[in-house]
Amino acid sequence: MKNRTLKHFLIYSFALLMLIQWGSLAVSEAGPGLFLEVNAGRQARQNCVVSIPLPEQFRNQKHLTLFRLDNKQEIPVQISQVGEQQELVWIVKELLPAGSTRKYQILTGGAGTKQKEQVTVSDDGEHLNVKVADKPVLTYNHAIVKAPQRDEAYYDKSGYIHPLYTPSGKVISDDFNPDHPHQHGIMLSWRKILFEGRENNGWDQKSQLGKVEHNQVNSYSGGPVFGSFATTIDHIDLTKKSGPVTMLKETWQVRVYALEEEFLFDIRSIQKCATDKPVTIDKIHYGGMTVRGHADWHGADAYNYLTSEGKDKLTGNQSRPAWVEMYGRLGEETAGVAILGHPGNFRFPQPVRLHPTMPYFCFAVASLDPFIIEPGKTFESRYRFYVHDGKPDAERDQRLWEDYAHPPQVKIISAP
Repeated sequence: MKNRTLKHFLIYSFALLMLIQWGSLAVSEAGPGLFLEVNAGRQARQNCVVSIPLPEQFRNQKHLTLFRLDNKQEIPVQISQVGEQQELVWIVKELLPAGSTRKYQILTGGAGTKQKEQVTVSDDGEHLNVKVADKPVLTYNHAIVKAPQRDEAYYDKSGYIHPLYTPSGKVISDDFNPDHPHQHGIMLSWRKILFEGRENNGWDQKSQLGKVEHNQVNSYSGGPVFGSFATTIDHIDLTKKSGPVTMLKETWQVRVYALEEEFLFDIRSIQKCATDKPVTIDKIHYGGMTVRGHADWHGADAYNYLTSEGKDKLTGNQSRPAWVEMYGRLGEETAGVAILGHPGNFRFPQPVRLHPTMPYFCFAVASLDPFIIEPGKTFESRYRFYVHDGKPDAERDQRLWEDYAHPPQVKIISAP
């Protein structure tokens, strides 16, 4: 036992001496450390999000420092708090070849350089605005956005993302397009709902059978690795004679990562019954997590799709891909937005509605069969969004999906 204690002491002392030699850590600031090893696995990793459950010894710590051991570089790291769960999150930005490993050390205390808040989230009273390195990424609308035609006030909308930007600053999403003014940027709505024996429609507001709207902002914050926000969204039945009733309470947990040349963000949707009555999502070929592309893409020749199965607008509708990219020209250049489905999603790989003449698509999980959201249970959906300038690249999209679906393994090791 004494020999083991002495060995651990010598290892930790050596690590501290190395850090002091690098000039980035004062002995008086150092706290307990831990060594980690990231294994790339079967594919190369670059700009890849990595996370592990926060080790018990680091709980209640306000500041952690992560060092990459092979090049003595400090890496931005951030603690994620979602409910009772805490994670340690960083990004493997430089190439980690397939089959290789990379070692790190975490230290507590005021170690290293102060980490800059690369991702910012601000609330202007009507919107949550997210930026990476001062580049706009997306806006979440928590105040009501009024329809352009005031005799169509039923199209008024909140609880969705628009505008969505490319890294070069172009808006890639659309809102209130005259052809389908009920399609709004990035939204999640169900087209055909059965509640208390009545049919409901949260998708097409013109029906005035139902609506989906923002309820409250639960939290928001920025950080060196990601910025995040959480909101509550209500799915409301408008058919009850006694007045509107909320059927579903939905929480969006959105996390935007600190990547400047390509934008990457996650949306986790958690839906629960708001009453003691179940909600049935009836069978129909569209509805669910949706993105509406730029108005310039309207028309059969202005945009296209690329799926993980190599399909496009002519062949991909109602297929079941792991990811879909929609792309087209914005000004003089091509740009695209991809949605990556998580393998833990219900009915993964989920069917998709790829519209052949309008730039929108959705993961239409209800196109297979009806399903029921039961009281006391949750219906969870997870998607990662990738927004870029330039032409689509199937190999890159597949790599990003692999990063999302099968992230690198991280293990605690005793010494480097």
